[in-house]
Amino acid sequence: MLKITLDNLPKLLASLSELGELQVPCENKGGKVDFEKWNVEKRPRFDITLTSKSAKDLFFPQVEDLLAFKTEGKNLSIEQIPPSNKQVILMGVRACDIRSFELLDKVFLKEPVDTYYKARRENTLIIGMACSEPEETCFCGSFGINPTAPCGDVTTWLVGEELYWQANSEAGKEFTEKVAELLEQAEASQVEAQQAATKAVLAQMPLANFKVAAKIPQDELKTFNSKIWEEISAGCLSCCTCTYVCPTCHCYDIRDYAVSDNHTERYRCWDSCMASDFTKMAHGNPRKTKVERFRQRYMHKLVYFPNNNEGNFACVGCGRCLQKCPVNLNIVKVAKALEVSEDV
Repeated sequence: MLKITLDNLPKLLASLSELGELQVPCENKGGKVDFEKWNVEKRPRFDITLTSKSAKDLFFPQVEDLLAFKTEGKNLSIEQIPPSNKQVILMGVRACDIRSFELLDKVFLKEPVDTYYKARRENTLIIGMACSEPEETCFCGSFGINPTAPCGDVTTWLVGEELYWQANSEAGKEFTEKVAELLEQAEASQVEAQQAATKAVLAQMPLANFKVAAKIPQDELKTFNSKIWEEISAGCLSCCTCTYVCPTCHCYDIRDYAVSDNHTERYRCWDSCMASDFTKMAHGNPRKTKVERFRQRYMHKLVYFPNNNEGNFACVGCGRCLQKCPVNLNIVKVAKALEVSEDV
């Protein structure tokens, strides 16, 4: 295990930025902390447990150009806008968000492989950061995630005035060698003490004992037909906030934009199954009511995804939906309602 003092952290960040585009949690003008490209004028906020948005848009951007169409008289030319192949270093990622990348892999790296997503994944080195001050809305442990030892190519721990560093993958080890002169050897005792203290805090958290009841995904039809959907969806505003802050939501739309009379660009952008025009076809939306759309979101998270992906729920317990929903509707409340429902 290695370490560096926080006084020398700017030197480390500068060295990392020379090896690739360095993305770290930074506070923006609105006061929110999100991943941004680092430069010397920005102060990283590694002390913030949860960024406002997840880091998924580094791999699955909110808006992404795909094709360009140009006409000249009767001639049409089509140009593919290639996926990015720049080297990116993503530093300060929490365990829940790292797990979300693995779940997104199950979607975008299945045949047919999404080459845009794949290119970004292959060219990004992930430096995870352990949690020491979890939020009250965190429940990643419900899905077998250990926030005190996040995965990634490199794992880091912020303990007092020192940042501890441990390379995990071969890429992480090769990368560590490039900045080794800034790091010094360290004992693991301080890290182990922090891990033990954090686990003690986690055991006292409000959602420490939350689990998704096994019967929810096991009997798909009963869950689908439960009367609880109409009752619990009544307060939903269909604002789609939950889907946009969720690190595992991956719905998107394909749209064309006319740049000029002879130049059109095709792009994809995030979409939400909670929106009334989601997957709208010539005859209309196949899910016409709010109840149907609400049910679709949570059936996917709690039933469809685990039943098709070795039991992995499409949730990582980050708690963003608990924090952001304006009417206090979230996956925990839905799962608990289904658990006690007599018709599930």
